[in-house]
This record gives sequence, C-alpha cells and structure tokens, in this order.
Amino acid sequence: MKVAVVKESAPGERRVALVPEMIARLRGAGLEVLVESGAGDRAWLADSAYAEAGATVVSRAELLADADLIVMVGKPDRQLAGALRPGQAILGLLSPLADPGLAAALAAQGVTAISLDGLPRTLTRTQGMDALSSQANVAGYKAALLGAATFGRFFPMLTTAAGTARPAKVLILGTGVAGLQAIGTARRLGAVVSAYDVRPQTKTEVESLGGTFIELASVRDAAGEGGYARALTDDERQAQQAELAGHIARHDVVITTAQVPGRKPPLLVTEDALKEMSAGAVVVDMGSSPLGGNVAGSVPGETIVTGNGVTVIGAGNLAATVPAASSAFLARNITTLLLYMVKDGALAIDPADEIQAGVVITHDGAVIQPATAALLATTQPGDDAPGGATP
Repeated sequence: MKVAVVKESAPGERRVALVPEMIARLRGAGLEVLVESGAGDRAWLADSAYAEAGATVVSRAELLADADLIVMVGKPDRQLAGALRPGQAILGLLSPLADPGLAAALAAQGVTAISLDGLPRTLTRTQGMDALSSQANVAGYKAALLGAATFGRFFPMLTTAAGTARPAKVLILGTGVAGLQAIGTARRLGAVVSAYDVRPQTKTEVESLGGTFIELASVRDAAGEGGYARALTDDERQAQQAELAGHIARHDVVITTAQVPGRKPPLLVTEDALKEMSAGAVVVDMGSSPLGGNVAGSVPGETIVTGNGVTVIGAGNLAATVPAASSAFLARNITTLLLYMVKDGALAIDPADEIQAGVVITHDGAVIQPATAALLATTQPGDDAPGGATP
C-alpha cells in the first residue's frame, strides 16, 4: 500500500502530517511512503530529509495517481477532494461534525474517509493516536506565550533598582488539555494563575499545577460524555456569564479554551465583561472560529483592540504556529492509528472495531460513522451545518 503525504493548502497552516522519523515505522509494516514535494517546507523539513528516510518525493499529480491512502493535517480543499478517486482513502483531522457535507461528498465519490477527531478518547489504548490532545497541548503552550508577549507588563514579579513589578494575574477558562498546558506554562513564566471549568473534577489538576480553581455558584457541574463538558442550558449560561464577569475584570490576561464538539463554542467573555476589564488587558480566544468563539467580537486570525483598550486575539489554530513540534506529535498520532488499521500491508476497515467505529467516517460509498450520519439526516440541502472544534 502506498501512503502519501500531501502539502497543506489551508491559509496559515504550517504543519505536515508525517515527519521523516516516522517513515521507517511505516516501511517496516510493508508500506511505501510518497511525499509531495515541499510538504514539509513550512515545518522546516526538507524534501531531502524525507528521501533520506526512505520516502519517495513526488509531484501532486503523481501523488493523486499512485496513492492508496493520503494523509493530511486538516480537511482537503475542494480541488483536492474532487480529485480523489473511488477506492482511495484519506486520513486527517477532517471535522465531519463541522462539515458533514464533505463526508457526504467523499462517500459519493467512493472514498474512505478516516478522521482523527472521531477517536474514542476515553480508551486508554487510543492515547498514542489522540491528535486532538497532542495539538491542544501545543496550542495551550503557545496561548500562554502569546498572552505574555502581548501583555505590556511582566508576567513574573520582578524587583529591580527602579522598583518592583507585581506578577501578572492570568485566568484560564476551560481546563482540558489546552487549558492545563496554558496553566503550567503561565506559572512557569511567573504569573499568578486562576482557572475555571464547568467540570469540578478538574480542580485537583489545576491545583497540582499551582493554579487556583474558581468555583461558581451558578454552575455546579456540567461534565458531559467522553471527557467533554456538556452544553449549558440558557439559564445556566446567562448565570455563568454574569458571575464570571467579576472574575474576568480582575485579571490582566484571560485565555479561553472551552469548546463543545459539533457545536458553536460557548460564549464565556461577553461584551459587558470586556468593558469591565482594564486598559492593557489581553484576551486570547482559542475557541475563535468562523462559527463564533468564547469571546464576544473575536475574529479568527485577527487581533482587535476594544474601545477601552483590551486586546482580543482570535487564536483558533495556534498549533500551526509551532509547526515543528506539532507536526512531530501529529505524525506519531497518525502513524500509531495507521499501523493499528493496517493488516498484512493493506488497510483493513472493520466498522465493528471499537476504535474504527469512531474514526472511519465513510466507506463503500456510505457515511458510516453514526454521529455524522445522524447529523446528515437532520441537515437539509443548502443548510449551514452545525459546527464543532478541537479541545
């Protein structure tokens, strides 16, 4: 079987799906690896590094003609998706709940689509395949650095001959993988860190990293399935926003990470809350997306300054800004999943398998993943499908 690495085309995407270190593992399983010329350039990985590792560097046309399975970071663009042929397979973070129309189109073309974001994450044996967690780790780290770089004062307390600078007060909203990494990084930079999550069981993790867990009277417990938070009711959400606003106003830097798979990210920092923050404060919205974000008025990929001097950064794809590290992690996730699904040198699709039931979205001309199929059944042609994001 020929596994091909495509060059990413999404704006701002600098990651690559496989790194040279993983080539030997795939070849050891009887797989041939093709790499599109320039695929690793933006992650500082030259074509020569792939060739030395045993891969064959090819053009896009050769890749499409010869590949049995194409691996990539995100979703294929319209041109790439349309060029796939029946019997080919594609593997990446395809976001089928955010774009079920893509899944339907790939099924109609006879393409097998495998999406890493469908992985059942509560299974211990999937940890090495968990791309959502690996990329969230990188993103949480970068969010803390971005907040520190943008904030006009110091993160740590500094005592100098010119005076003493107090430590920055940082608030992390959402304590999943990204949030915990942001807490740890901000603490290492010397900030005083507080955190909030609707799942009270994360309090111990926050405190183990040196943070202070904020408990709200308005929302006691909103833990959902699969380690995610459930969507709040309207009353809960309004009460949460009102109570959070007071905490937000007292902090210099706020990093929001809260996301719900398959839905619009929850609004945590309202317009009124932004107005109560001090001039010079910074808000990093990791939930920012075309569907909305955790922060009122945030725009994906843009930095805006409110009328009262608060900087709001729409930072929905921070992992792509640390391309070498995030590509290395992602490549291990993809390789681990791929080797799990390969038998005797070929891709062995088994919808009855517990892991494959989550990640195999389309096969044999049909959308077979239950969640995506159910979403398509309720989406009328021409409707905007509900969206989701990675934690």
